[in-house]
Amino acid sequence: MEAVENAGAEPHEVVVVRLGGSRYALPMDCVAEVGRPPSLTRVPGVPGWLAGVANWRGRVLAVLDLRPLLTAPVVPLDRRARLVVLHRANVPVGLLTEGVEGTHLLDDEQVEPALAHLPDTAADLLVGQITDGEGPCGVLDLDAVFRLADALPRVRRAG
Repeated sequence: MEAVENAGAEPHEVVVVRLGGSRYALPMDCVAEVGRPPSLTRVPGVPGWLAGVANWRGRVLAVLDLRPLLTAPVVPLDRRARLVVLHRANVPVGLLTEGVEGTHLLDDEQVEPALAHLPDTAADLLVGQITDGEGPCGVLDLDAVFRLADALPRVRRAG
């Protein structure tokens, strides 16, 4: 993904991850860290896109798996899988991915509308897509991802 120089837009860095065999871009400024997926504890009565909760650096971290919402196949994760810890206003949330491809520069003017035939659950999570030499890459809407996390019941810390 190479950024195209445009007069009015400043390219910004994104992290490209794999979900359901497809590529998705996340804004780098929302990525706190990337690591191996931790052991998860399933939580009864929550939506399927909440993979569970994990002890991450001594704190309870909600871990999301967006593949069901993106109508992507949910295959078992292998050694390439990574947990991407996202943050907004000091609120962390984990995102299970099938792998991290790396970082790229993205110019907002490259972003095209998401495909019209996408199911609502997938379209609601995307601001659009780009196409580069490696094919299409969805651009995830982090506000939509955090709205998912905000809708979950709050976990109280034991103490």
